Amino acid sequence: MSSMGEDEEVSSFFESSPPLKKMEDILEKLNGFIELNSSGEKRRIVCVTSGGTTVPLEQRCVRYIDNFSSGNRGAASTENFVKAGYAVVFLYRSGTCQPYCRSLPDDPFLECFQSLDNTNIQVHSSHVEAVKMAVMDQQAAVAEARLLKLPFTTIYEYLQMLRLIATALKDVGPCSMFYLAAAVSDFYVPWNSMTEHKIESGSGPLDIRLAQVPKMLSILRTTWAPKAFCISFKLETDAKILIDKATKALGKYKVHAVVANELSTRKEEVVVVSSSGNVVVRRDSDKPESIVEDNLIRLIVDRHSTYIKESHS
Repeated sequence: MSSMGEDEEVSSFFESSPPLKKMEDILEKLNGFIELNSSGEKRRIVCVTSGGTTVPLEQRCVRYIDNFSSGNRGAASTENFVKAGYAVVFLYRSGTCQPYCRSLPDDPFLECFQSLDNTNIQVHSSHVEAVKMAVMDQQAAVAEARLLKLPFTTIYEYLQMLRLIATALKDVGPCSMFYLAAAVSDFYVPWNSMTEHKIESGSGPLDIRLAQVPKMLSILRTTWAPKAFCISFKLETDAKILIDKATKALGKYKVHAVVANELSTRKEEVVVVSSSGNVVVRRDSDKPESIVEDNLIRLIVDRHSTYIKESHS
């Protein structure tokens, strides 16, 4: 169980956070999505978090601290989860990589289209197939209630939305999963101690004291969604400490597996650390179109199936 001190830190964080914008709209979409996938043809539901959180330095934010993440892993994993029959709540950083867009150029709107005359445009012949597949796959996933996309920007928005999703999924039990691939800030400026307006740049060096973001994994596992299957991620730049830190996180937060990835090799291989041992997952190097997420999600889905079976026995 999480300690009283941790619970107080978590409560204090949420009580002092700015109100989440459009919360009622988010809850309506979320509850409707979960209800659709929990009745009739019941699907497993996974929350995939993706991209990095920002830490505002002013309440009327001009400057902020950012966490590195392109969102590629979360987007690619979401595609694979949908393909495996899951319904996906995609909690993503605004402006980061989206599902079904990996085959498109960096600026798809401007690069994929060409102007025919003053009133008509069409998809450039070199991008027709990629655009057609992206549009068809995305629209099918949304129309069949297999994909719900919810954007965030700040650490405050991310954690408030994660709590909403987790508590909404609580009754789904073992058939729900959290795949926490977002790069979440470890430190932040508490809202109540933050200046309202833009920090003046002419007054010399800037000293800012950052508080530690309360670790939400423990409370997610014990209170918000205690029966959900939970996968967390550990990214390091030093391969020598990666597995040790992932193993410690596995024990500390009682997640079902930790996906350990080293910054320079993260697109080629990851290590899935769990109580049953460590498994190296690599992309299929003999297939140019292969990505590591194809084999990673295959393994995670298999582990989730085992977890559901054991939960019902």
